[in-house]
Amino acid sequence: MSRISVRGFAVASATAVTTVGAVVGVASGNAVQSSDDNFEATAADTTLLADIPAGEQAQVQVSSLSEQADVQAAAADSVARKAAEESARLRAAKDAEAKKKAADEAEAKAKAEEERKAAEEERASRSAVRDASSFSTQGSYSIAEVKAMARQMIPASQFQCFSTIVDHESSWNYRAVNPSSGAYGLMQALPGYKMSSAGSDWQTNPATQIKWGLSYMNDRYGSPCEAWTFWQANRWY
Repeated sequence: MSRISVRGFAVASATAVTTVGAVVGVASGNAVQSSDDNFEATAADTTLLADIPAGEQAQVQVSSLSEQADVQAAAADSVARKAAEESARLRAAKDAEAKKKAADEAEAKAKAEEERKAAEEERASRSAVRDASSFSTQGSYSIAEVKAMARQMIPASQFQCFSTIVDHESSWNYRAVNPSSGAYGLMQALPGYKMSSAGSDWQTNPATQIKWGLSYMNDRYGSPCEAWTFWQANRWY
Protein backbone atom coordinates (compact mmCIF):
# COMPACT_ATOMS: atom_id res chain seq x y z
CA MET A 1 0.00 0.00 0.00
CA SER A 2 1.39 3.44 -0.91
CA ARG A 3 2.14 6.13 1.71
CA ILE A 4 -0.70 8.60 2.24
CA SER A 5 -0.20 12.31 2.83
CA VAL A 6 -0.90 14.17 6.05
CA ARG A 7 -4.11 15.35 4.45
CA GLY A 8 -5.01 11.73 3.78
CA PHE A 9 -4.16 10.89 7.37
CA ALA A 10 -6.57 13.55 8.61
CA VAL A 11 -9.34 12.45 6.26
CA ALA A 12 -8.90 8.81 7.26
CA SER A 13 -9.05 9.68 10.92
CA ALA A 14 -12.19 11.75 10.52
CA THR A 15 -13.85 9.01 8.52
CA ALA A 16 -12.98 6.46 11.13
CA VAL A 17 -14.61 8.58 13.81
CA THR A 18 -17.75 8.97 11.70
CA THR A 19 -17.93 5.27 11.03
CA VAL A 20 -17.50 4.36 14.66
CA GLY A 21 -20.25 6.82 15.58
CA ALA A 22 -22.59 5.22 13.10
CA VAL A 23 -21.89 1.74 14.43
CA VAL A 24 -22.50 2.88 17.99
CA GLY A 25 -25.79 4.43 16.96
CA VAL A 26 -27.02 1.20 15.44
CA ALA A 27 -25.95 -0.79 18.48
CA SER A 28 -27.93 1.45 20.83
CA GLY A 29 -31.04 1.26 18.73
CA ASN A 30 -30.89 4.92 17.62
CA ALA A 31 -32.14 5.73 14.16
CA VAL A 32 -29.48 6.59 11.63
CA GLN A 33 -30.39 9.28 9.11
CA SER A 34 -28.43 7.67 6.31
CA SER A 35 -29.83 4.52 4.81
CA ASP A 36 -28.06 1.20 5.27
CA ASP A 37 -27.08 1.28 1.64
CA ASN A 38 -25.48 4.70 1.91
CA PHE A 39 -23.69 3.64 5.08
CA GLU A 40 -22.29 0.58 3.44
CA ALA A 41 -21.22 2.56 0.41
CA THR A 42 -19.51 5.13 2.57
CA ALA A 43 -17.81 2.50 4.64
CA ALA A 44 -16.68 0.68 1.50
CA ASP A 45 -15.11 3.86 0.04
CA THR A 46 -13.43 5.00 3.29
CA THR A 47 -9.88 4.22 4.26
CA LEU A 48 -9.67 3.90 8.00
CA LEU A 49 -6.51 4.60 9.99
CA ALA A 50 -6.83 1.03 11.27
CA ASP A 51 -6.69 -0.20 7.67
CA ILE A 52 -3.27 1.43 7.19
CA PRO A 53 -0.45 -0.91 8.15
CA ALA A 54 1.28 0.04 11.38
CA GLY A 55 4.59 0.80 9.65
CA GLU A 56 2.96 3.20 7.25
CA GLN A 57 1.08 4.89 10.09
CA ALA A 58 4.47 5.73 11.57
CA GLN A 59 5.63 7.03 8.18
CA VAL A 60 2.59 9.31 7.98
CA GLN A 61 3.31 10.72 11.43
CA VAL A 62 7.03 11.16 10.66
CA SER A 63 6.16 12.91 7.39
CA SER A 64 3.89 15.30 9.27
CA LEU A 65 6.56 16.09 11.83
CA SER A 66 9.15 16.49 9.07
CA GLU A 67 6.99 19.02 7.26
CA GLN A 68 6.46 20.94 10.49
CA ALA A 69 10.21 20.90 11.11
CA ASP A 70 10.86 22.18 7.58
CA VAL A 71 8.41 25.05 8.09
CA GLN A 72 9.98 25.94 11.45
CA ALA A 73 13.49 25.73 9.97
CA ALA A 74 12.48 28.00 7.10
CA ALA A 75 10.99 30.49 9.55
CA ALA A 76 14.14 30.35 11.69
CA ASP A 77 16.31 30.88 8.60
CA SER A 78 14.22 33.91 7.64
CA VAL A 79 14.54 35.40 11.13
CA ALA A 80 18.30 34.73 11.17
CA ARG A 81 18.72 36.27 7.71
CA LYS A 82 16.82 39.40 8.71
CA ALA A 83 18.85 39.66 11.92
CA ALA A 84 22.08 39.31 9.96
CA GLU A 85 20.96 41.95 7.46
CA GLU A 86 20.02 44.35 10.25
CA SER A 87 23.33 43.70 12.01
CA ALA A 88 25.21 44.37 8.77
CA ARG A 89 23.22 47.57 8.22
CA LEU A 90 23.96 48.82 11.73
CA ARG A 91 27.65 47.92 11.38
CA ALA A 92 27.87 49.72 8.02
CA ALA A 93 26.17 52.80 9.51
CA LYS A 94 28.54 52.74 12.47
CA ASP A 95 31.57 52.39 10.18
CA ALA A 96 30.33 55.26 8.00
CA GLU A 97 29.83 57.44 11.08
CA ALA A 98 33.33 56.59 12.34
CA LYS A 99 34.86 57.42 8.95
CA LYS A 100 32.97 60.72 8.78
CA LYS A 101 34.10 61.61 12.30
CA ALA A 102 37.71 60.79 11.44
CA ALA A 103 37.47 62.85 8.24
CA ASP A 104 35.95 65.80 10.13
CA GLU A 105 38.66 65.62 12.78
CA ALA A 106 41.39 65.47 10.11
CA GLU A 107 39.84 68.43 8.30
CA ALA A 108 39.55 70.42 11.53
CA LYS A 109 43.16 69.61 12.41
CA ALA A 110 44.37 70.64 8.96
CA LYS A 111 42.35 73.85 9.15
CA ALA A 112 43.73 74.64 12.61
CA GLU A 113 47.27 74.06 11.38
CA GLU A 114 46.64 76.26 8.35
CA GLU A 115 45.25 79.02 10.56
CA ARG A 116 48.23 78.70 12.91
CA LYS A 117 50.69 79.07 10.05
CA ALA A 118 48.73 82.00 8.63
CA ALA A 119 48.75 83.68 12.04
CA GLU A 120 52.49 83.17 12.36
CA GLU A 121 53.04 84.58 8.90
CA GLU A 122 50.80 87.51 9.72
CA ARG A 123 52.66 88.20 12.95
CA ALA A 124 55.93 87.96 11.08
CA SER A 125 54.66 90.32 8.40
CA ARG A 126 53.78 92.88 11.07
CA SER A 127 57.12 92.71 12.82
CA ALA A 128 60.15 94.78 11.94
CA VAL A 129 62.54 93.05 9.59
CA ARG A 130 65.50 94.95 10.97
CA ASP A 131 65.63 96.66 14.34
CA ALA A 132 66.20 100.41 14.61
CA SER A 133 69.20 99.92 16.86
CA SER A 134 71.08 98.17 14.06
CA PHE A 135 71.51 101.42 12.16
CA SER A 136 74.45 103.71 12.95
CA THR A 137 73.54 107.16 14.23
CA GLN A 138 74.14 110.12 11.92
CA GLY A 139 73.85 113.87 12.32
CA SER A 140 71.35 114.07 9.49
CA TYR A 141 69.61 111.84 6.96
CA SER A 142 68.47 112.36 3.41
CA ILE A 143 65.01 111.28 2.24
CA ALA A 144 66.64 108.46 0.26
CA GLU A 145 68.46 107.24 3.36
CA VAL A 146 65.30 107.37 5.45
CA LYS A 147 63.39 105.41 2.83
CA ALA A 148 66.20 102.86 2.65
CA MET A 149 65.92 102.40 6.43
CA ALA A 150 62.17 101.92 6.16
CA ARG A 151 62.56 99.28 3.43
CA GLN A 152 64.80 97.29 5.73
CA MET A 153 62.50 97.66 8.74
CA ILE A 154 59.05 97.25 7.17
CA PRO A 155 57.89 93.86 5.80
CA ALA A 156 57.81 93.93 2.01
CA SER A 157 54.07 93.20 1.89
CA GLN A 158 53.36 96.27 4.05
CA PHE A 159 55.95 98.74 2.82
CA GLN A 160 53.89 100.44 0.10
CA CYS A 161 51.03 101.16 2.50
CA PHE A 162 53.45 102.45 5.13
CA SER A 163 55.25 104.59 2.54
CA THR A 164 52.00 106.10 1.23
CA ILE A 165 50.96 107.19 4.73
CA VAL A 166 54.37 108.78 5.37
CA ASP A 167 54.16 110.55 2.00
CA HIS A 168 50.88 112.14 3.06
CA GLU A 169 51.93 112.90 6.63
CA SER A 170 55.46 114.31 6.28
CA SER A 171 56.82 113.69 2.78
CA TRP A 172 59.56 111.63 4.51
CA ASN A 173 60.88 114.57 6.51
CA TYR A 174 61.80 113.12 9.88
CA ARG A 175 61.99 116.65 11.38
CA ALA A 176 58.64 117.82 10.03
CA VAL A 177 56.50 119.83 12.50
CA ASN A 178 52.84 120.74 12.07
CA PRO A 179 52.70 124.45 13.01
CA SER A 180 49.11 124.33 14.20
CA SER A 181 48.98 121.03 16.11
CA GLY A 182 52.61 120.39 16.94
CA ALA A 183 52.54 116.89 15.39
CA TYR A 184 56.11 115.75 14.77
CA GLY A 185 58.26 113.55 12.55
CA LEU A 186 57.70 111.04 9.77
CA MET A 187 54.48 109.78 11.27
CA GLN A 188 53.30 113.19 12.54
CA ALA A 189 52.85 111.75 16.02
CA LEU A 190 50.70 113.92 18.27
CA PRO A 191 52.18 114.74 20.65
CA GLY A 192 55.59 113.97 19.25
CA TYR A 193 57.03 112.68 22.49
CA LYS A 194 54.83 109.58 22.26
CA MET A 195 57.61 108.22 20.07
CA SER A 196 59.92 108.11 23.08
CA SER A 197 58.47 104.66 23.78
CA ALA A 198 60.59 103.48 20.84
CA GLY A 199 63.73 105.37 21.84
CA SER A 200 64.96 108.50 23.53
CA ASP A 201 66.39 109.79 20.25
CA TRP A 202 62.96 110.00 18.63
CA GLN A 203 63.48 113.64 17.56
CA THR A 204 66.68 113.01 15.57
CA ASN A 205 66.69 109.35 14.55
CA PRO A 206 64.33 108.36 11.69
CA ALA A 207 64.88 104.66 12.49
CA THR A 208 63.34 105.23 15.93
CA GLN A 209 60.38 107.02 14.34
CA ILE A 210 59.90 104.20 11.82
CA LYS A 211 59.99 101.64 14.62
CA TRP A 212 57.36 103.54 16.57
CA GLY A 213 55.18 104.08 13.48
CA LEU A 214 55.16 100.38 12.58
CA SER A 215 54.27 99.40 16.15
CA TYR A 216 51.49 102.01 16.27
CA MET A 217 49.91 100.83 13.01
CA ASN A 218 50.07 97.20 14.03
CA ASP A 219 48.63 97.79 17.48
CA ARG A 220 45.86 100.18 16.47
CA TYR A 221 44.83 98.87 13.04
CA GLY A 222 46.42 95.45 12.61
CA SER A 223 48.91 96.40 9.91
CA PRO A 224 50.15 99.37 7.86
CA CYS A 225 47.82 98.41 5.01
CA GLU A 226 44.82 98.39 7.35
CA ALA A 227 45.98 101.75 8.68
CA TRP A 228 46.12 103.05 5.11
CA THR A 229 42.56 101.81 4.49
CA PHE A 230 41.43 103.76 7.55
CA TRP A 231 43.40 106.82 6.40
CA GLN A 232 41.69 106.82 3.00
CA ALA A 233 38.27 106.80 4.66
CA ASN A 234 39.04 109.42 7.31
CA ARG A 235 42.06 111.40 6.04
CA TRP A 236 43.88 110.66 9.29
CA TYR A 237 44.96 107.55 11.16
